[in-house]
Amino acid sequence: MESFLLSLVLALLWVSTAQAEVLVQPDFDAEKFSGLWYVVSMVSDCKVFLGKKGHLRMSTRAITATAGGGLSVHMEFPRADGCNQVDAEYLKVGSPGHFRVPALGYLDVRVVDTDYSSFALIYIYKELEGALSTMVQLYSRTQDASPEAVKALRDFYPTVGLPDDMMVLLPKSDLCSRKDKEAP
Repeated sequence: MESFLLSLVLALLWVSTAQAEVLVQPDFDAEKFSGLWYVVSMVSDCKVFLGKKGHLRMSTRAITATAGGGLSVHMEFPRADGCNQVDAEYLKVGSPGHFRVPALGYLDVRVVDTDYSSFALIYIYKELEGALSTMVQLYSRTQDASPEAVKALRDFYPTVGLPDDMMVLLPKSDLCSRKDKEAP
């Protein structure tokens, strides 16, 4: 039992040290970050993601800044049986651009890089079905990410230990079309 507890403590210390190495966007501005984003690419070591990555489609995030530096996020995911919608509160942790999302099992969410007008890189460390995993998402204000944004993604995800074969550029989908919708 003592060795199990020691292993658990060491693992938690390693995780917190590893997480501290991922920086947040300097001077992150939640108001400028608000609005509609498309998730155009993802990279993850999550077993659920890896099993489904060939079937995933581009999803959306309608983001609104909240009091205290948090974010209210409305997500729409195209699925074979229709459009799945999820709302979540991203709770500010520490510096602006650093969040946790207990409802989704997101232990650590960081806006790593954004120019606010065209792209954003999002780092997520989460727990799903009892397993810990790392994910990086590329957000774009349009369904077509710029080559510079894709390069930023490709330069970043290896720094958190994710290899190329865990990356997918997501195909477009009209199932959850938000063309005429505003962010909630």
